[in-house]
Amino acid sequence: MSAGPASGCDAPPVGIDGILRERGQREVFCGLTGIIWLHRKIQDAFFLVVGSRTCAHLLQSAAGVMVFAEPRFGTAIIEEKDLAGLADANEELDRVVTRLLARRPDIRMLFLVGSCPSEVIKLDLSRAAQRLNQRFSDCHVLSYSGSGIETTFTQGEDACLAALVPDLPFTDAHQLMVVGSLPDVVEDQFLRLFADLGIERVVSLPARRSRQMPAVGPNTRYLLAQPFLAETGVALEKRGAVHLPALFPFGAEGTTAWLHAAAQAFGVAEDRFEIVTRPPRERARKALAAHRTALTGKSIFFLPDSQLEVPLARFLAGELGMRLVEVGTPYLHKGHLIDELAALPPGTLISEGQDVEKQLDRVQASRPDLTVCGLGLANPLERTGLSTKWAIELVFSPIHGYEQAGDLAELFARPLNRRDVLRV
Repeated sequence: MSAGPASGCDAPPVGIDGILRERGQREVFCGLTGIIWLHRKIQDAFFLVVGSRTCAHLLQSAAGVMVFAEPRFGTAIIEEKDLAGLADANEELDRVVTRLLARRPDIRMLFLVGSCPSEVIKLDLSRAAQRLNQRFSDCHVLSYSGSGIETTFTQGEDACLAALVPDLPFTDAHQLMVVGSLPDVVEDQFLRLFADLGIERVVSLPARRSRQMPAVGPNTRYLLAQPFLAETGVALEKRGAVHLPALFPFGAEGTTAWLHAAAQAFGVAEDRFEIVTRPPRERARKALAAHRTALTGKSIFFLPDSQLEVPLARFLAGELGMRLVEVGTPYLHKGHLIDELAALPPGTLISEGQDVEKQLDRVQASRPDLTVCGLGLANPLERTGLSTKWAIELVFSPIHGYEQAGDLAELFARPLNRRDVLRV
């Protein structure tokens, strides 16, 4: 009797839904990393991490900001006396915030960002935010957790946006909300497309200025620009907003499906949709064709890291012909990924969570052409002769939409091209 492809002693055990769930040692950045792109997006906000010197070093090295550049993030250092209970951490936090706002009166929104150390000493930053809001009328103070305990780094943005939602104003206007931090140039491209489609009222969360945050209500329909915004989606739905399920806007097909979900919800005629989207869709397809030779037929293994893995795998398999060995993701939100999962090739192995040693064993056994992983795993894998792509680069780079489709494909083609050059 012949065994199926998932049978045998070496096959990983999967659940009844076909998804392999693993719990073990993890290799990811913490949620503080999200500050690096959030502080650029919300231009009058400041992110104050309540944490250790290690937190400060992480932010400084990740952002590459010089100390004299007046960045809009910083760290309130928790000292040994705070950890030992010899000082009142709340009084010290108030003193730091008072000094910060006196020096930087341009700050209109202040995020108190929790870390592993602040959570260990049970410092209640939500109560601190309430207390500080009573003291400072010109600056809105919010809090969220960027702790790396049982989270992955993109959840920092999710926690930040979820903290914004309860304070958004109410509206009963019919509107489309685009949810998720996008580079300004990409956001502007989408806004132009929505305007050309005739969708008149389109807002973004987060807005570029703290006092331009959108209103929300029962007639708000929202599109997620990022697949890792689970808590933000829950918070919006509590305010009455309705999610528009769709593929995420990666590549020509994903962007078209994402825009089409909005077009259907707002009654845009199909012929108008075709006229508006055909030119940028064709540009995207031509840009992708330039990288198809390098990528078609190549195998790729996604280790869980950013939560972008499932839509990126769909893009690479469907539009560039790559073979998916395994698609690992830290968390799998089926409600937001239902269309993505359906678009994956039949039999694709999807894993949720991480047991890094087992996953590395599967990488070595399959020897994929390309492995997408975190920074901490890339160099060891390269040492064994495997080509890698840093997962975090996919979060920092503009990759959404038609105009960025070719750039997205190039991010995966580049390490394979480099490998070929080095072999010569």
